Amino acid sequence: MPNAGDQLLDRLAALANPHRLRVLAALQRNGRTYVSQLARELGISRPLLHLHLRKLEEAGLVTSRLELSADGKALNYFEIAPFDIALTPSSIAEAAQTLTIIRPSMKPEGDPHG
Repeated sequence: MPNAGDQLLDRLAALANPHRLRVLAALQRNGRTYVSQLARELGISRPLLHLHLRKLEEAGLVTSRLELSADGKALNYFEIAPFDIALTPSSIAEAAQTLTIIRPSMKPEGDPHG
């Protein structure tokens, strides 16, 4: 499980996309939904939706569960995972102390590897 700083970065990165915000809004509005239904509602392709759902799931913002329908079709259902992100100067400072992820945009100026 990632530490607080790394988890905060992952969650903020996942939320920094308008499609993913729309996905979360639809899941909040409709509750547990399967991929095809969600793709139709949002007007995006299933492959693109899967990409966004994977990013949200990796960040711990949604969960998925594969279920069989009455006619034997496999349906992948998604729902919002409980989360609460508090962004205050002190919560950011605390999270920063635990960072282990070095992202290219975070390398110090003059770094020959940046």
